[in-house]
Amino acid sequence: MTEHAAPQQDPNPPIIVAVDGSAVSYQAVAWAALDAARHGCRLRIVTSVCAPVGPPPTAVLNAEEIAWLELEGERIVGEATRIASETLTGEGIETSSEVITEPIIAYLIAQSRHARLVVLGSRGMGALRRGLLGSVTSAVTHHAHCPVAVIHSTAAADPVAARQPVLVGVDGTENSLRALELAFEEASLRKTGLTALHAWTDTSGPYMPMSGWETLEEQERATFGEEMAGFAERYPDVPVRRILVKDRPVRSLLDESEHAQLLVVGSHGRGGFTGMLLGSTSNALLHSVDCPIVIVRGR
Repeated sequence: MTEHAAPQQDPNPPIIVAVDGSAVSYQAVAWAALDAARHGCRLRIVTSVCAPVGPPPTAVLNAEEIAWLELEGERIVGEATRIASETLTGEGIETSSEVITEPIIAYLIAQSRHARLVVLGSRGMGALRRGLLGSVTSAVTHHAHCPVAVIHSTAAADPVAARQPVLVGVDGTENSLRALELAFEEASLRKTGLTALHAWTDTSGPYMPMSGWETLEEQERATFGEEMAGFAERYPDVPVRRILVKDRPVRSLLDESEHAQLLVVGSHGRGGFTGMLLGSTSNALLHSVDCPIVIVRGR
């Protein structure tokens, strides 16, 4: 019996950014280019001439219409490549582009197995103006195998935003640890500080118990400390600000994100973070924050 060797893992996987011709997707390209430069990795730009869902163009369009779509796709990735090149002046980062004829959602999820990061705009015109990029963003953030960055209207290269810290949501779970790892790495590469926020209740009603809060707070403080342990030693160059707050995580993170250049959260967690990116919390964060947000899954 012939034994087949396991596929080699890319020691420095690329960053993949999807573009659709909308302004926010070009912001995503600029942001992804800067992050690729920080990590010294390749940047792959991709657009699809197929609608996010439905049959491929070859099943419903004639040859002339398909040729127009492909030409439009080349125009879009050409503009994206120009933006990346201008953003990366002097950086020497390898950049490639691709126009695909398959649905972008399935493509990105499959490619995320071999990527460092997938980068998307928070909304857009969809696959060549025939859908909403928001639907792509929702599907990919739910199912990707690597972290996913969602870029909003904030300018990627804004010098004011670049002076702000990286914000990370902490809750004691594996996803939270992965978010901390990525957040510390990004803060170090960006030469900025890190704000770690641990919100320990998701109570939204007006009635709260009058006793027992002190014990709960001590437990949460201990959890917070345990999760943060070791990161300061690994990243001595990153100033850390800790926030332990008795509040709903979504509200606390949204408030603090106004003073951050990047928000990093786990895909789901416990307590107040339960269901993050699977329900109301995900919608609030993805659609309400102005700064870029990175969603990190467990190993």
